[in-house]
Amino acid sequence: MSRVQLALNVSNIDEAIAYYSKMFGVGPAKVREGYANFAIADPPLKLVLIEGHGEAGTLNHVGVELEDTQAVADKITHAQNVGLPIEVQESTTCCFAVQDKVWVKGGELAWEWYTVLADAPSDTSLAPMPIMLGVPNTVSCCGPEGCD
Repeated sequence: MSRVQLALNVSNIDEAIAYYSKMFGVGPAKVREGYANFAIADPPLKLVLIEGHGEAGTLNHVGVELEDTQAVADKITHAQNVGLPIEVQESTTCCFAVQDKVWVKGGELAWEWYTVLADAPSDTSLAPMPIMLGVPNTVSCCGPEGCD
């Protein structure tokens, strides 16, 4: 199942976890230092909380979590066919997970379309990321302009 992802900047991860657990009636699926994510079934939402990046209470980035790498490849093909600029990242570690993803750009806000391949014990969002299709790297995991 695909679901929309909202990544929010928060000032206090513990307070944010408590608040969103109460709001959605479900605890986080993953918690790491300064990071948590929720896999919410109703409404279908991947909520990501990122502490210490950007102004608290603001949107960090948006995206769509997809079922598998083929769905990411399909999104790449679609974006190319309709002439949207993209940035592709393959097997990149981001948000404490190994992911295949494509950033679809061109509008006022870039969208991250991704699938999680595996869990990762640490987050290397700010490290250089592998690129495929020869597209230059100008984004990090925490958004097309980076986490800060």
